[in-house]
Amino acid sequence: MLEKPASSIRFNRILLTGAAGNLGQVLRPRLKAYCSTLRVSHRKEFGPAHAGEEVVIASLENADEMMALLDGVDAVVHMGGVSTEQPWEPILAGNIVGMVNLYEAARKAGTKRIIFASSNHATGFYKQSETIPPTVKPKPDGFYGLSKAFGENVGQMYWDRWGIETLSVRIGSSFPEPVDRRMLATWLSYDDLERVVVAGLTAPIIEHTVIYGMSDNQTTWWDNTPAKHVGYRPLDSSDIFKDAAEAKQQTIDVTDPVAIYQGGGFVKATPHG
Repeated sequence: MLEKPASSIRFNRILLTGAAGNLGQVLRPRLKAYCSTLRVSHRKEFGPAHAGEEVVIASLENADEMMALLDGVDAVVHMGGVSTEQPWEPILAGNIVGMVNLYEAARKAGTKRIIFASSNHATGFYKQSETIPPTVKPKPDGFYGLSKAFGENVGQMYWDRWGIETLSVRIGSSFPEPVDRRMLATWLSYDDLERVVVAGLTAPIIEHTVIYGMSDNQTTWWDNTPAKHVGYRPLDSSDIFKDAAEAKQQTIDVTDPVAIYQGGGFVKATPHG
């Protein structure tokens, strides 16, 4: 965890959706430093509020609950929704209907900035032999990636029509450390996750910007140059894990789609179990 806020800018109320999810749990204790009140939400009961928090149980697919959730919110860190390849129905509810509900509620509440947890799986069918900027057209590797591409388009439309600024963060692989050789390219440390979120919250102007959520890895398929105006500077790197990852995975089948495409295992994952 960072020792102190990277910016003196503080919000009155920040909403963190998906607060009980893997990355929501990482961000929850960190975001309180940037606001007077942190409103945390999840679709199911997830325990009591901590100091300076408000806990709200709400489902993204319920428009009325989203309206109540966004009331009085200055900025949103949207980590909620389905986060893996699954059948279409839950993805439709959480990531498609839920995304529109969230933005409609934000528009009516006057919320002006959203950090959207998009995914590298929105571009998972680009090859690992390519280096791509965040401005490339989407090539989703499944229903999950498709929903994230849709979410980015929602952010773009709400900027163009209603002036809500969004940073769509195509998160790579945010874990304590890389678990395989693919993650040497996609790894995002927890501290760098905080850094990219805070950069998106505090940058003077972001309009709608897409950025890859990655640490300063020597091996990478992504070039964030078009998003330099956001001011995100990663300070961690997967390089210190390189020897261990290569020792664990000494050979790669270069004919396997998992090794060919940036989406890795998602390019072969079945949404039907």
